[in-house]
Amino acid sequence: MRINFIREIAGVSVGVLLTGLGLDMFLIPNKIAAGGVSGIATILHYVINVPVGAAMLVLNVPLFAMAIYRMGLHFGFRSLYGTIALSLIVDALAPYLPVPTKDLLLSSLFGGVLVGLGLGFVFKYNGTTGGTDLLAAILRTYTGINIGQLLFLVDATIVVVAGLVFESAELSMYALITIFVTSWLIDLVQEGFSYTKAFLIISDHPEEISAAIVEGLNRGATAWPARGVYTGVGKEVLLSVVNRSEVTRLKDIIYEVDRHAFVILADVHEVLGEGFKEYK
Repeated sequence: MRINFIREIAGVSVGVLLTGLGLDMFLIPNKIAAGGVSGIATILHYVINVPVGAAMLVLNVPLFAMAIYRMGLHFGFRSLYGTIALSLIVDALAPYLPVPTKDLLLSSLFGGVLVGLGLGFVFKYNGTTGGTDLLAAILRTYTGINIGQLLFLVDATIVVVAGLVFESAELSMYALITIFVTSWLIDLVQEGFSYTKAFLIISDHPEEISAAIVEGLNRGATAWPARGVYTGVGKEVLLSVVNRSEVTRLKDIIYEVDRHAFVILADVHEVLGEGFKEYK
């Protein structure tokens, strides 16, 4: 348990550092307020000249208080480390970090990449940085609306307000690019690259195809009974997961046995278990 705790704190710390770099080097200097508490803090920084990190910390205080009130101590305090660490890092690093570019497109892309990687690490290691994800969770207890929809509405509102304050629709557009890149990177870090493919195979010859998969690829397959809704005919559905390099060979195997097989091919982001990687 202690090793797991240390690993999680280290992972959250790495994530917080990456997020801070993205904010200080690309987003804040270029007035890109890409949603969240950091977006509000960026607006406040340019309007009333307050440090971004300090503003983030102050904004998170009522959110934590409300989270504790609505969802209990455990939910409120499990995000405390990430929130405080990010606020401190943003203000501590800001005077010493260079601003590599003033190009808004490059800033929105590279800022989004760093923040997305950072938040991905934070979430992967069971932390959060407070902010609008905490606000969305609180609002959900009142409204019951999907948390993803709430996050989008909150972030979109912040982006629109930033565009009005900075009198630049362009900045709002670049902020939307950052939000998109950040969201994609968060998912990528948590789910991993799609390095495997899943085959769903519906055929009149499931046993022959299963045997060919085992013999030809040294892979396994799982079969379960199914029934066609249109025909009412019962068949077996096969599931087999293979590496990318084996996709063409498996197609050949299937259609050598059954030219009329119905095949669904899908990306798989992570496979745990025999023949692939173990869960650590």
